[in-house]
Amino acid sequence: MTTLSRKTLSNHAAGLEVAASNALPQVGILQIGDGNFLRAFVDWMVDVTNGAGLFNGRVTIAQPLDRGIAGLLNAQDGLYTVLLRGVQGGKAVDQRRIVSCVHQALNPYAEWDAMLALATDASLRFVVSNTTEAGIAHVDEALQAGVCPQSFPAKVAALLWARFQKLGATAASGLVFLPCELIEANGTKLRSIVLKHAASWGLPAEFAAWVEQHNYFLNTLVDRIVPGYPAGEAAALSAELGYEDTLMVAAEPFHLWVIEGPQHLAKEFPLQQAGLDVVWTDDLQPYRTRKVRILNGAHTASALASYSAGLDTVQSMIDDAVVSKYLNTLMFEEIVPFVPLPDEERKQYAATIMERFANPNIRHELISIALNSVSKWQVRVLPTVKDYAKEYGKAPKFLSFSLAALLNFYHGKRDAAGEFIGERAGQSYPIKDNADVLAALEQAWSSWTPGADVSALVRGVLANTSLWGEDLNAVPGLSEQVAAGLARIKAVGVSAAIAELL
Repeated sequence: MTTLSRKTLSNHAAGLEVAASNALPQVGILQIGDGNFLRAFVDWMVDVTNGAGLFNGRVTIAQPLDRGIAGLLNAQDGLYTVLLRGVQGGKAVDQRRIVSCVHQALNPYAEWDAMLALATDASLRFVVSNTTEAGIAHVDEALQAGVCPQSFPAKVAALLWARFQKLGATAASGLVFLPCELIEANGTKLRSIVLKHAASWGLPAEFAAWVEQHNYFLNTLVDRIVPGYPAGEAAALSAELGYEDTLMVAAEPFHLWVIEGPQHLAKEFPLQQAGLDVVWTDDLQPYRTRKVRILNGAHTASALASYSAGLDTVQSMIDDAVVSKYLNTLMFEEIVPFVPLPDEERKQYAATIMERFANPNIRHELISIALNSVSKWQVRVLPTVKDYAKEYGKAPKFLSFSLAALLNFYHGKRDAAGEFIGERAGQSYPIKDNADVLAALEQAWSSWTPGADVSALVRGVLANTSLWGEDLNAVPGLSEQVAAGLARIKAVGVSAAIAELL
């Protein structure tokens, strides 16, 4: 069986979407990040827009780390297949597209000169990235000739310095940065760190002024579930498609990219004109609040309870009659009413989220959602709890129970290797979080014995401001409801406790 490549592309196009050739001038796009998400999100969007004849984006993918898939991408001439499967608007979706907008992949650690050549090419206009939430951080490192910096912002600063030196401090030489890292104000933070590097490297004030005045660092919000390579179906899909594709990536049909930036840039990057769900706005915050509270908040408020009740995936939550009712109740009665958007818009978004949760083609593991749940609960759920308590004078019943379920999930011990683990139905599971968080909860549970009252434990944990940023005992009725929920969990189990709650 042949491997996907540009030479054999015409042999594989039957029944597949492939971008047509485009006579428009090429627009250079540097993508720092080679993971599944960007390839099934940004590159897919660029390819769709190219295929609509509205754009001619040419993507170069640079690995963010020394180890990556640049070699695999180049072996397939930058081609790979995106599978979109699920339900959208009540209709089944099953689409396959060969993405062809990627023309080159680089390992900047081994090909720094090629990265600099790309950075100083006048046709380069956009830079997209996804280097994980930890990627946009300042790392003190020197600028060395011929050496690729280690951190992402330092790479950006070095590339901009090279561009400034060759093309000058003009508006035309400026770039548009679209970071997709899931942190608040991602563009603003990236720019501040780039300027910090410029100062520490002793670069001229004219360079810093050009960075600030003629380069756009836009804040963005991205939303699409991308499970990645469909390993369990790879052989069957290869037989069906007629080629092997080691870079195939599966994703849900839903996609949303909110970009906080001027409208004239939307015309330069015409994804929205191609019918894609891309929103250009002057205020990202309402969209962020909607996603964080409804999508992420519902995940965090239900995942740990569901996992402890014996379920493993998001879809299994939807299929379970008791847990599904719990999820729907906390979603539509406690979360949605406190999202600061028009009622119809927030309800429609929540309904879309429930449809996405039920996608049988997305295996979203609850144990992976459980990672770092303390900080997630603080950011995603606590604001809704406080809004509810302000309105009704008491904490919401189901979201309070979610905190009880969190404390129960974090009831663990150290194994022989020193890893923190919990126990479910006689089997151990990993509890992954910041070391300080694990230490605090380990200490809290160490003084409790089975059958004892949990009220003091709950009050102590909720009072720990290092965990929550504030004393949660100040939220009316929260500690009492959490203690009651945790007591029932310890007495009858999570599943029965949820049924009682309903």
